[in-house]
Amino acid sequence: MIVAAALCPAPPLLVRELTGAQQVAPDLVGACLESVAELMAANPDVIAVVGTAPRTEVWNGETTLDLARYAPGLYSASGRPAGHGLPQALGVGRWLLATVGCQVSPLLQAVAEDEPAARCAEIGAALARSDRRVALLAMADGSARRGLKAPGYLDERSVEFDAAVERAVRTGELGPLLSIDESVARELMATGRPAWQVLAGALGGRPVATQVRYCDDPFGVAYLVASLRAGQES
Repeated sequence: MIVAAALCPAPPLLVRELTGAQQVAPDLVGACLESVAELMAANPDVIAVVGTAPRTEVWNGETTLDLARYAPGLYSASGRPAGHGLPQALGVGRWLLATVGCQVSPLLQAVAEDEPAARCAEIGAALARSDRRVALLAMADGSARRGLKAPGYLDERSVEFDAAVERAVRTGELGPLLSIDESVARELMATGRPAWQVLAGALGGRPVATQVRYCDDPFGVAYLVASLRAGQES
């Protein structure tokens, strides 16, 4: 069963080793670490980290983020070619867990970028059916077209798109996340769509209490951080 859930974005800028002497976006980083620490407070048997990747698969729980993918000079002495670590969303989630001192074995679930909503929901439902106490960490970025300097430039649709996601999370009514138009999400570069839908599938049919810890778009990308607690099924 799902005993707690958290929603965090997955930009590499969260990773301290990649940002130099000064932490980038400290408020965002702090909110993510607080949400992950709250997952640990729920005393889970396993933490499932869910994030978008090229294909749907479960990764080895010992695999980590390959920092050399983003900063080639890092760890070059290891002799490993860059790109042999986790997909970005899972890797950043794994880093957050390590940073808060997580000792619980992680289940690293990648979800394909084009996975349909029904399949995403079923992945979440399967996690919820576990006999173990499962904490779910969904790593998901919103639209990347929130301004003229955004990665995808400005698309005015992004404002309402991200507001609808925030509204669903903030109210605990996650069903609307399953109705997100996949083509619109793709056009807005909202890579978190599959992970949001896994989250909705995992908590479907249960009342959800939410604490939103961060909601902003400091680099033209919508970042939402929240802690979610689910009650009994209705």
